[in-house]
Amino acid sequence: MKITILGSGTSHGVPVIGCSCDVCKSTDPNDTRTRSSILVEENDARILVDTSTDFRFQALRENISHLHAVLITHAHADHISGLDDTRSLTWEEPLPIYASQDTADEIRTRFAYIFEGSHIGGAKPRIDLKILGDGPTTIAQVNIRPIPIKHGDLDIFGFRFSSFAYLTDCSFISEESYSLLDGVEFLILGALRYRPHATHFSIDEAVAASSRIGARSTWLTHMCHEVDHARLAAELPNGVRPAFDGMILRP
Repeated sequence: MKITILGSGTSHGVPVIGCSCDVCKSTDPNDTRTRSSILVEENDARILVDTSTDFRFQALRENISHLHAVLITHAHADHISGLDDTRSLTWEEPLPIYASQDTADEIRTRFAYIFEGSHIGGAKPRIDLKILGDGPTTIAQVNIRPIPIKHGDLDIFGFRFSSFAYLTDCSFISEESYSLLDGVEFLILGALRYRPHATHFSIDEAVAASSRIGARSTWLTHMCHEVDHARLAAELPNGVRPAFDGMILRP
């Protein structure tokens, strides 16, 4: 399995528009973070998790020319706004997009032109929107387990691929979901900032969750401009590291 971290930033991205803080002015390329997304490649399958606001840039940077499927964690703008940019990848056949019922309903509302027959012309992606339940499923011959987690009051999905799991925008993991993560060795986990937040794990909370899961290696993602990459890397315990855009992992 190969995992590419397409983006490791929060909803604003880093640098933040109009901000002159030290991280936003940093010359360290690891402090430049586009909106969070990953690409999972297993055997011949290429599965995207979330179509971030920056998907066009990310796809060009990583030379993404084909996708077998897309998984959507939830319908916040930074995770679905790049959906239209899948257009050039859907000329030959519709692209399967998997999401929970609530998330699929939001996608149909926000991107109504994609699904309405009244829109004439080729200026829209060809999408096959599929409902994803809580149980395990196989997509493009890859075994995937949705992991229900909380993002504030919102119920969203993380995803498990064998011994790897991706949990972004997470503020709470239930006991049932912890049990679904048993045996995970490689983890990408959201950690917004040092201070607590109502809808995201802080860095300390993410480190504690990683320890509870028992992952051998954890990479923190969805980080805001309060987080300096080099400083965080020096402070984290063994086995936990900050992710960066373009990072390639091979669990």
